Amino acid sequence: MTAAAATSNTTSSSSPASSTDPNSRYTFNDEALATLRKSSPWKDDPKYFTAAAISPSAVMKMMTHCHSGVEKGVKKGGNPIEVMGLLLGRPDPQTPRTLVVTDVFPLPIEGFETRVIADDGDVINHMIALGESLEHTRKEKFMGWYHSHPFDVGIHSHCFLSQTDISTQLQWQRAEDPHGNPFLAIVVDPLRSLAKGHPELKAFRAYPPEYTNPIPNQCPDGSIINEEQLRLEKWGSCSGAYYELQVEYFMSTGARNVLSLLNRNFLWMRALGSTTMCEKEARGRYPERVEKVAMKIGKLDPSSSSSSNSGGGGGDTTMPGGGRGRSRGSVGGVAAALDEMTSSSGPKIPSSADGNSGISKEEYDGGNNNDEFGKACQEVVEIATEKLVGNIAQMTKKSLFSDAVA
Repeated sequence: MTAAAATSNTTSSSSPASSTDPNSRYTFNDEALATLRKSSPWKDDPKYFTAAAISPSAVMKMMTHCHSGVEKGVKKGGNPIEVMGLLLGRPDPQTPRTLVVTDVFPLPIEGFETRVIADDGDVINHMIALGESLEHTRKEKFMGWYHSHPFDVGIHSHCFLSQTDISTQLQWQRAEDPHGNPFLAIVVDPLRSLAKGHPELKAFRAYPPEYTNPIPNQCPDGSIINEEQLRLEKWGSCSGAYYELQVEYFMSTGARNVLSLLNRNFLWMRALGSTTMCEKEARGRYPERVEKVAMKIGKLDPSSSSSSNSGGGGGDTTMPGGGRGRSRGSVGGVAAALDEMTSSSGPKIPSSADGNSGISKEEYDGGNNNDEFGKACQEVVEIATEKLVGNIAQMTKKSLFSDAVA
């Protein structure tokens, strides 16, 4: 993922102040901020904040730190490591329902499986020393924390708060919110960011324990999902204990001009000279993702799946795309399906009208979330789409350069 990808989505969609002046996020009125902190309107409204504005430098530092945890864990021969850091920023007096993140600071913490806890004595001393040094150089305060969820790429983002995360966030909010410093939580999905080529992160705030959401089965993003299993997959076991803030990015006029010059003079070379699919991290994770999907398909019962062939016979199974794999549970079968779906004819959406598959397009797209085979097919489509886009990029570059030279 390039610097251009991390900053290409710099927007200010929900802020009228920033829409007229791109530099407004970098300055503030001390008296107005002090008044806002003193009044603390968020104490009376559990869902007071609606957005989080993040600077490009903060995004880049978070992504670099989270990716370092992935690399460190893989080099040790194990799973990617979760990391954690602190957010520096403030509530914005001009748009009081927006929290502004101007910088981030990594912490020497490593975690595992949705558990990142800052309870080590050395870590606490590090946080105290860092806070004291920033008091003399920065006007902002520590107003949040971030951590990574480096889990395998699936059909859903892994940006959610676990039970441990909720406990940590509530402790921070109870300690800081009453004193005019509302606390924010950001979760980063580094592996999905690598696969998609853009930052995958979300911002959250926790509800007070005494708060009860009046809307049953409402998810942190405001959607309503009645199926418990799907809610668990997308938002974790505590989906009703927190809510999501809209993430927007802001950039100063000077930074935008510099990025424009880099894109025009230098970064276009990297865009043409590299493909996300061909990068080392993506190549290393690709076989694991295919094997994981193959294992999911292999655990399904052909007789009960909606994708079973009425004709039966042998070990062949109709795979997504209309092709026949070696067996339902083989990596080769999934790989063959991926190759067929990313062929020159383009990806094929199987449907009952094909005569080759018994799943409907709605099931294939995940519309029927009770169908585990449909979910597995959706993961195959996601992997195949990434491969297809990468192949198109490579073929385009070959046509532009190699063929032109020949």
